[in-house]
Amino acid sequence: MSRVWDIPIHDSTRLRDARVAAEAASALAGFTPHRTANTALVVAELATYLLEHAGGGRVLINLVEHAERAGDREISVQLCALDHGSGMPDVAAALRDGYTTAPGSLGAGLGTCLRISSAFGLHSTAGRGTVALARVDQRPAVRQQSAAAPGVTVGALNVPLAHGEHSGDAVTWARHGSRLTLLHADGLGHGPKAAHACTVAVDELHRTAHLPPAEILRRLHTALRPTRGAAAAITQLDAGTRRLRFAGVGNIGARLRDAGSPALPVRDDTSVTVVAPILRRSAHGPSSA
Repeated sequence: MSRVWDIPIHDSTRLRDARVAAEAASALAGFTPHRTANTALVVAELATYLLEHAGGGRVLINLVEHAERAGDREISVQLCALDHGSGMPDVAAALRDGYTTAPGSLGAGLGTCLRISSAFGLHSTAGRGTVALARVDQRPAVRQQSAAAPGVTVGALNVPLAHGEHSGDAVTWARHGSRLTLLHADGLGHGPKAAHACTVAVDELHRTAHLPPAEILRRLHTALRPTRGAAAAITQLDAGTRRLRFAGVGNIGARLRDAGSPALPVRDDTSVTVVAPILRRSAHGPSSA
């Protein structure tokens, strides 16, 4: 299921809670003691940053299942620190060891996160706050540039309703040959039953990632019959042909950005397993994506 830990960080007593949550997530992901320690270190640095530089915030921890190679599924731990502080004047400098704006700090925290995470990203806006996102994989941290889709970065943030334990949404991705296929599923309703529907959808995506998006949705329609159902969207990028395809069903949308201009290629108000889906499809080639 889409298990999520949501920890408010407003004083030093919550640092332990963040570390315990990271260790629990690592156990569910099947991490070795060494990878668990790395995950705990990353979350400790992120939570400490929130206290020392942002006046507090929240840490979100969730499990992400993906396949960087065909048939090679992996569960990773994703750690996100969110704050509404003053923002960073110089993000690049903040990631360098030795840079700090806090008295007595060694300035190694975010640089440590960057080094030991399998993937790390940071966005900050002056006056609005900062989002830092780290992913720790089961294997030791390696900066991966996939041959299947070089230069493609996949990321998602999953926040449960009302700080719930389980999220009714799920995101996963899989690579097959030159194609990268991304699923976003939104289980009907909320809580464990919605999370179960998303888990079934994730499993089906990893069985069918070699198929076109519309056919994957048809397979999802069948797989989700025993569940309460879900809205779902499939995005597939072929690095060989530089073509992007999208198919969606349900109250779920997607935006394709080209030179900063948003577009809404698909939206449909039905749900997988609720009605026989009428699929809307979009395709975009090198000139438009």
